[in-house]
Amino acid sequence: MEKIKHDLRLSETISPFGVGAIVDIRGESLIAPDTSWWDTRFAPEISCERLMARLGAGKLRQPPAHAGRAAKETPALPYWRFPAWRFCERCDRLTKLTGKKKGKWSNTCDCGGMLVPMRYTAVCDKGSHIRDIPWFKWAHRGPAAGRNESVRFCRDYKALRFHKLAKRGEGLASLVVKCYGCGNARSFAELVARGALKRDGIRCEGRQPWEPKSSVQEPCPCELVAVQRGATGNYIAKTISALDIPEERPPSVEAADKIRGHLLFAKVVADNGGPLAETGAQWIAQDLGVTPEAVLAVAAGEENTNDDLLLDLKDGEWAAFLKKLDAGRDGSGSDFVVDGRSLEGVPGPPSLINRLGGIGQVRRVREVRALRGFRRHDAEAALIGVDLGVNQKYGPVYPAVELFGEGIFLRFDEAKLAAWEAQRGVQARAGILKARRADSPLAGRLDVPEPRFVALHTLAHLLIRRLAFASGYASAALQERIYANTDRTDKTAGILIYTAAGDAQGTLGGLVRLGTPGKLIPLLVAALEDADFCSNDPVCIESDRQGASQLNLSACHGCALVSETSCETGNTLLDRQLILGGSDVRGLLDDVLAEVRMPE
Repeated sequence: MEKIKHDLRLSETISPFGVGAIVDIRGESLIAPDTSWWDTRFAPEISCERLMARLGAGKLRQPPAHAGRAAKETPALPYWRFPAWRFCERCDRLTKLTGKKKGKWSNTCDCGGMLVPMRYTAVCDKGSHIRDIPWFKWAHRGPAAGRNESVRFCRDYKALRFHKLAKRGEGLASLVVKCYGCGNARSFAELVARGALKRDGIRCEGRQPWEPKSSVQEPCPCELVAVQRGATGNYIAKTISALDIPEERPPSVEAADKIRGHLLFAKVVADNGGPLAETGAQWIAQDLGVTPEAVLAVAAGEENTNDDLLLDLKDGEWAAFLKKLDAGRDGSGSDFVVDGRSLEGVPGPPSLINRLGGIGQVRRVREVRALRGFRRHDAEAALIGVDLGVNQKYGPVYPAVELFGEGIFLRFDEAKLAAWEAQRGVQARAGILKARRADSPLAGRLDVPEPRFVALHTLAHLLIRRLAFASGYASAALQERIYANTDRTDKTAGILIYTAAGDAQGTLGGLVRLGTPGKLIPLLVAALEDADFCSNDPVCIESDRQGASQLNLSACHGCALVSETSCETGNTLLDRQLILGGSDVRGLLDDVLAEVRMPE
């Protein structure tokens, strides 16, 4: 087979064209094998201790890359042809074989026509496996095959054709696979019916297309489903990213260490919740400036039981940002440079400025993105690792890219935010999304829609849309990172809007220069003005059922949605009413526009 030379952006090798994904290139359909097929000589190792501390054993490696024209020995990623079954666009022949052109293998039929990949493949509904549909076997099954011996015993492998019958309209019934050896024909309408492949005796092979049959230890019991080759659900990537920052210990961890080191802590533990423990906790709290409840929680070992990987990473990032904000001007020459800016004396609406706890100009930040695995067909299907070789348990290789960029960090006042989200109407509004998230198959991939998360997430989208006009970056080049969680010991309330790229390095300065308080406050006001007038109002602002799985309330493409590559949750968990207010709920910033519009 001739090598197919085609360039992909480095970030595309993580998602959407990472390990296990189907890639369409110049009429060819290919699939990316796992990292055990990589030539590690040309895949440099990437260092990110914060990320590897959470992933465990293994290595982060950048996919092979090159600059300029590709030569014979140029480092490249391997791809397998999938699906192997193709049909000729000239003679309609259906085959797995490949023709020759001037003595070399090529993707052409013997008649000279180009071979086009079949549009349907078979995906395991829960095991995340994928395979070719055995078209010759399928064409000789069905109702007619049981009544005709010439069909059951046909071996004319070169007589299979794929037709589109105009007289049957434009539906699946018009797409027919026919064997001209025995005369049997079946339409795609029979292929996509529920349980169709199982009735035809076609089972899951329990492997990926590039894996040898010897790699299957046990047969897969899951049922196969015929799906279109380019369907979005065929590949659901599981990625994770971390900011490469000095790992700071969250305040609660430092406080817990001080509590454990207090002379009275042993007596609090020994009393095990008795009256002496409560008295000792009060004394420790007075000495260290913490709450008695925090002392008792440490004594009970309950200071933080949530082990979510992404939240754990964000805890360290949040602590690092707080330290940078308190330090003011950052003179370090590291890959994490943040200037903390004061809000004192900044002109603007007090109702907005009073809710902000600080602003950080992120002049330089390094982000590492890695692919952990992928699923197929169902968000709850089995997760397939990115390394299926001999080292998959003890030293897997994770595809990763490092990106450099700039951004703006916003911290919100915890006391004011907590007082707002404690209101009954606010809790009821966010409770709608909580109930729908619990019933959604995407629940495990989405943050818990607490009021603060929905409000700050929506504000981040509004700010991204406004920054796209002022920063010089396209909206799709900007990304968000939301720090909004009350379940952690250290409550978080902040937004990071940043841009990062692996080629241009995303440090052009157009975003960070807007992070000065004098420029950012007017941008926030302008973002709220934009959100107050949606082209779909009054339908949008009065709605509480929008988006995928109805996981958006008052938010649509006319006001709050951005590119899905910019959003952590795929354009879900958004609501303008929790920002601007509504008939039954007070918004986090509902006084800002009224104050701005007030006549002088």
